[in-house]
Amino acid sequence: MLLVAFMWFAYFLNYCDRQAVFSMFPVLKSDLGFTDKQLGFVGASFLWVYGVGSFFAGQIGDKFSKRRLIVWSLGVWSAVTIATGFAKSPDMVLALRALMGVSEALFMPAAIALTANAFPPATRSRAIAALTTAQILGNVGGGWFGGWMAEHGLWRTAFFVLGAVGLIFALPYFAFLRGISEEAQVETKKTGGSGALLGLVRTPTYWLLCVAFPVFVFGLWLIYGWLPNFLKEKFALNLADAAFNATVFLQGATLVGMLTGGVLADVLYRRTKAARLWLLTASLLGCAPFLHYLGSSDTLAATRVAAMGFGLFSGFLMGNIFPSAFEIVPADARASAVGVLNLFGAIISGFATLAGGMLKQSVGIEHLLTYTALAYVVAGLGVIAGICFLFQRDYEKVH
Repeated sequence: MLLVAFMWFAYFLNYCDRQAVFSMFPVLKSDLGFTDKQLGFVGASFLWVYGVGSFFAGQIGDKFSKRRLIVWSLGVWSAVTIATGFAKSPDMVLALRALMGVSEALFMPAAIALTANAFPPATRSRAIAALTTAQILGNVGGGWFGGWMAEHGLWRTAFFVLGAVGLIFALPYFAFLRGISEEAQVETKKTGGSGALLGLVRTPTYWLLCVAFPVFVFGLWLIYGWLPNFLKEKFALNLADAAFNATVFLQGATLVGMLTGGVLADVLYRRTKAARLWLLTASLLGCAPFLHYLGSSDTLAATRVAAMGFGLFSGFLMGNIFPSAFEIVPADARASAVGVLNLFGAIISGFATLAGGMLKQSVGIEHLLTYTALAYVVAGLGVIAGICFLFQRDYEKVH
């Protein structure tokens, strides 16, 4: 579990650094002259580059040292975070966000695969769920810290502090990882030299995940990117309060959902090997109504309840999406499996932040949330079909 602890803190910093900027939108508009469309590109530029970078990072992680890749990623994205504090224009911020997309892309495929390799299937969901809670607390911590610092006129200092912490942590992180084995558990076959990508291409259930996951993260990043600003305008909150209400209730419930979903997946795995896929289905269908009410509720209290409901069910998917893929892909293609999922997820979720900026006035964030909720229902039904008609054959092929 010490491995999970070290990975957790690096993953926490990963999300703090990427999320802090979204709570600074009003200040970026006043200080640097951002338009709503340019603010949409703050998320899109990061996510699109991150997605493409993840595709290549996954293949690199399956062929070269995951440990070195992880530490180099941490060092580079921390330096980029510091550089963001020196930005003088919207174009400079957007360029640095794209560069952060490259540097952070190197981390996740290798980190998830290395962690999964250290745990057998019977406990893997709990390990990955515990690691992924860093994403939740990173969103809360980064969102609140960014909003609080911006409220006090210190948004540049926020980037300096976050980046410096990452650079300092890189040293003990690398020292620890040098003693960690990179070998995968042997419960699934290897590609036999045919290549990681070819192994993924031959797995229909995996491609179904590559459709369902982007639908999910589209809604997630629509919330991450625009909920603080949406609540500020709808309920006349200040920056710090808007960031607090947009993160704490949502992410607190997601934390519970992740840990609960991890335990449920490992327990139900003893009954059916498709347990993790069934939890993905429950997540998508359970999130849908709360996603709608998140935008349409008339009071802040009701909005908080909707955020908690969405967070609880979203945790089921976030803690199990990668372990569910590892059930059906070759053992030496795990980093590539994470990378390709991130490719599809990040490209589509980049459009979520952009859509929020471009359609904020004409369509409205509340209606975008409702349309996305309908897409969640369709995706959930698609996963059910995959369980019934595709999963068993794909599972038997690699076991």
